[in-house]
Amino acid sequence: MSDLTVLIDYDSGNLHSAEKAFRLLAEEVNGGEVCVSDRPEDVARASRIVLPGDGAFPACRAALLARDGLYDALLEAVGQHGKPFMGICVGMQLMAQQGHEYETVPGFGWIDGEVRAIDAPGLKVPHMGWNDLVIEQSHPVLNGVLTGEHVYFVHSYHMEMHTAKQRFAYTDYGAPVTAIVARENYIGMQFHPEKSQATGLKMIGNFLRWRP
Repeated sequence: MSDLTVLIDYDSGNLHSAEKAFRLLAEEVNGGEVCVSDRPEDVARASRIVLPGDGAFPACRAALLARDGLYDALLEAVGQHGKPFMGICVGMQLMAQQGHEYETVPGFGWIDGEVRAIDAPGLKVPHMGWNDLVIEQSHPVLNGVLTGEHVYFVHSYHMEMHTAKQRFAYTDYGAPVTAIVARENYIGMQFHPEKSQATGLKMIGNFLRWRP
């Protein structure tokens, strides 16, 4: 089976910049093919899977589950077969136990945390723009990424962690805001690596080489 990275398309936002970044890095690191797809059969044959997401937690969850067989294929690929998974922005938030945006709905339960509104008195919400990462733990996807490097955020909700060891990086926005979560074959990023210039591209390249 050829090395294939699938970016899941479930009408959750513009995938153009993510697709472009992953294709660029796949060429640079010999990371195989990259495709954007909403087909369960493509997710099933993927070597690694990326779930982007822009918008509200409940709407993104509903849109994914509305695609016949897509969520089941995702669960089988990453849960049963241990394929590397990356969640981006709301795709990362969906990894939580539950979200509280407009209503309380369950997440995937892959990370021990809940998604709640950012509480940053005196600061603008949504949190939008470049902020420094504070790296808390090493991870293969973070190889070569240092505390103080900038990444690009756009969000009004964030993941409040219940298990500290699953948070690998945060940013300071009035208080620590979870930036990267991970466990086993799962990793999630609240920011947009595809829009985070050299730092984000480094993480994408590392993900394409990652073998949990």
